[in-house]
Amino acid sequence: MERIDYFIRRFLLVIPTFIGITLLCFGIIQFVPGGPVEQAIMQMRGGIGASESGGSAGAATSISADQRKAIEAHFGFDQPFHKRYWKWLVTDRMGMKMESYRFPNKTSWQLIRERFKVSLVFGITGFILSYLVCIPLGIFKALHHDRSFDIVSSIVVFVGYAIPPFAFGMVLKMLFAGTVDGLWDIFPISGFHSDLFDQLTYWGKTKDIFQHMFLPILCYVIGNFAVLTLLMKNSLIEQIGKDYIRTVLAKGGSFSRAIWGHALRNSLVPIATGFGSILTVMFAGSVIIEQVFEIPGMGRLSLEAIVGRDYPVFMGILSITAILGLVGNILSDFCYVLIDPRINFQEN
Repeated sequence: MERIDYFIRRFLLVIPTFIGITLLCFGIIQFVPGGPVEQAIMQMRGGIGASESGGSAGAATSISADQRKAIEAHFGFDQPFHKRYWKWLVTDRMGMKMESYRFPNKTSWQLIRERFKVSLVFGITGFILSYLVCIPLGIFKALHHDRSFDIVSSIVVFVGYAIPPFAFGMVLKMLFAGTVDGLWDIFPISGFHSDLFDQLTYWGKTKDIFQHMFLPILCYVIGNFAVLTLLMKNSLIEQIGKDYIRTVLAKGGSFSRAIWGHALRNSLVPIATGFGSILTVMFAGSVIIEQVFEIPGMGRLSLEAIVGRDYPVFMGILSITAILGLVGNILSDFCYVLIDPRINFQEN
C-alpha cells in the first residue's frame, strides 16, 4: 500500500515540477537578446535600407515607437509575463498550436511530428543496443576480473569513452563515408535515407535506413559504452562478495546458480536507473551527432530553434521532454521494484 501511495505522490508532483521547469525556461527566453522582436526590427531595417537608394543611413535604420509596439503586440510581448505564460500553457497547448517564427504556416507540433519518426528509430535502436552490448560485456568482465580479457576490454572501453562522440563520428565519416580519397566508401555521408527511398522495395528501404543509421548509432552507443559496462561489472562484483552468495555456496549451491540465480538480479538494480529513459528515446539523439551526420531529428531541430530564436518550437520540445523525463524517473523506480521486491519507499 505504501508503494502505491508513493507512486501516486510522484505522479502528482509531476504537475508542479513541470510548471516550475517551463516557467523558469519561459522566463529566461523572454530576456535573451536577439528574440523575435529584435529580429523583426532588423529585417525591417534591412528592407528599408535595400529599398532606398541614396537615402540617408538614419532614415534607413529608424524604427518608430509605434512600429515597435506593433511588432511587440504581434508576438504577444505587450502582455504581462503571467498572461503570456498562461496563453502558452493553456490556449496554445504548451506552444504546440503556435506558429513557428522560422517556418511560416507551420506550427510547433507539425515540425516536431515531422522529426519524430527519425528520432524514434535512432533513439530506440541506440538504447536497445547500448544495453544489449554493455550488460553482457559487464557480466563477462566481472566473471573474468583482472584477467587478460578484462584488462584489454577495459583499455578499449576507456579509449572509447575518452573520444567525444562527435569527434568519433567525424573520424568514421572520414574512413567509411568516402570523404577522403582512397579510403572506403561504404556508408552514406549524411541524412536518414536516400533521395530515391520511395522507389525502393521494403527490404531495400530497410537496407537504406540501416546504412544511413549505422555510423550515427555507433557514435551514440560509444557515448554510453563505458558507463554502462563498468556500472554492470562493478555492481556484479559487489554482489558476488556479499554474504548471501557465500551462504549459497556453503550450502552446496553451484557458482553458476549463485551468480545467475541470485547475484545477477540484484546487480541489475543500479542499471535500472536508465530504464526510465526509454520514454525519452525520441529525443535521445545527440544534437552534435545529428549535426555531424545531418540527420533531420529532434536534436537538430532543437539546435536550429535555439540558434534561430524559434521560441515556440524550442518550448514545445522542452515541454515534451520534461514530461517524458519526469514520468521516466517514476518508471525507473517501478523497475527497481520489479527487479528487487524488497525495495520500499517508506520515508524515515
